[in-house]
Amino acid sequence: MNTLNEKMTNFRWVICAMLFVATTINYLDRQVLSLTWDEFIKPEFHWNDTHYGNITSIFSIVYAVCLLFAGRFVDWIGTKKGFLIAIGVWSVGACLHAVCGIVTEAYVGLHSAAELAAQVGDAAVVIATVSMYSFLVARCILALGESGNFPAAIKVTAEYFPKKDRAYATSIFNAGASVGALGAPLAIPPLAKLYGWEMAFIIIGAFGFIWMGFWVFLYGAPRKNKFVNQAEVDYIEQDKYEDASVRQETVKTGEEKKMKFLKCFSYRQTWAFAFGKFMTDGVWWFFLFWTPSYLNAQFGIKTTEGLGMALIFTLYAITTVLSIFGGKLPTIFIRQTGVNPYAARMRAMLIFAFFPLCVLLAQPLGDAFSASWGRNAAWLPILMISLGCAAHQAWSANIFSTVSDMFPKVAIASITGIGGMAGGLGSMFMQKSAGNLFTYASGSAMLNGKEVEMTKELLEQGAQFIRQPMTFMGFEGKPAGYFVIFCICAVAYLVGWTVMKSLVPKYKLITDL
Repeated sequence: MNTLNEKMTNFRWVICAMLFVATTINYLDRQVLSLTWDEFIKPEFHWNDTHYGNITSIFSIVYAVCLLFAGRFVDWIGTKKGFLIAIGVWSVGACLHAVCGIVTEAYVGLHSAAELAAQVGDAAVVIATVSMYSFLVARCILALGESGNFPAAIKVTAEYFPKKDRAYATSIFNAGASVGALGAPLAIPPLAKLYGWEMAFIIIGAFGFIWMGFWVFLYGAPRKNKFVNQAEVDYIEQDKYEDASVRQETVKTGEEKKMKFLKCFSYRQTWAFAFGKFMTDGVWWFFLFWTPSYLNAQFGIKTTEGLGMALIFTLYAITTVLSIFGGKLPTIFIRQTGVNPYAARMRAMLIFAFFPLCVLLAQPLGDAFSASWGRNAAWLPILMISLGCAAHQAWSANIFSTVSDMFPKVAIASITGIGGMAGGLGSMFMQKSAGNLFTYASGSAMLNGKEVEMTKELLEQGAQFIRQPMTFMGFEGKPAGYFVIFCICAVAYLVGWTVMKSLVPKYKLITDL
């Protein structure tokens, strides 16, 4: 076909928009629990930070294990079907959270949320345990489906964009994580307050089923998609002959040599990507899962308040805007210096790795200004955390693109899954440690013959300390626990970058399949 005078279509950006929407839905579904547990679910089911930490850590490990196989599954079944199955499963899992209360009521023989909340002593312990396991089942189904999102999305990006554009395209669809977190505090707490926390899970979960209808109609491989003309195909495939050893992947036959799964682990590039994800994914998930609780514990701000919604919205608004530029920065380096995409990405990632150091200032600034500003002092920690989150999203867009830079398309989803599993493991350790640390940091007390987690309200009721709150760097109780985790978050990216650079100091294309 003669394409010299043919105007190029730009359907690849429509596909990018679909990936963006899918990622937004993914994070909306993931955020419902973090925005409802502290104010709605916790008092109904008698949870503490350990219960919540258990749920988030188990979600992380299940997500991690599923990611190991999700990438391989997408490579095997194909992008279109793989994505459909993934979002269908996680949407079902999201909606299933709504029945956890019903399951708990049936097990303990009660008939309403009010009756559950009114229980004390051993009955409260049973309710907390049963409800936690009920949520874990729903959360595991959610994790199973959500594990397919990023392997599929990265594979689609490699199919629809040349290497020079992939980090930018990835930063756009990856911004869906920030937008999902951005819209969540504006939608979820009001839904929970008006209709109950159960309806919040159902309404948000239903969005995934709508997306599936559009995906069936719009997606197809570039060469087979009726919305993509030959000029756009030529643009997408401009990297096809960059290396003589991969010319066997011809346009005519479309033949692709498969990479054996175990062979994926034989490359330093795989381990570099996996370690980078292990060190940094837990940071993002910590802020995603714990920031609403942090605001309540540190400043007494609830997510249903206008101030609470404004703080969370601002956090992810800043994250969204700044993170998109992060995906563009390597392209600027490539154009100005002519370096290869991997070198440009690593240079950009080093810059991004310094920004999370701002998180070290979150606690000190909030504490220093709380006396004069009151609850408005929370704006300062949120600003510092938002810079760290923006750096993570910019880092994330680029670390994902290093996979498509160095591996053939047939292996991209598998390698992405392996790295995602490592990130999930890192997140599991972070969530579990955070939950246990916050419970320990609060101290414990004796009330009515029972050992309980110490809170200001229990102290006012006459509870007696049996373990004093933790102290660290001038902070006491939960604030001390949060500062410990913030210190870990601040240095994680520099450690991750250093190891990645040591494992893969220079760009090397994988050709020995």
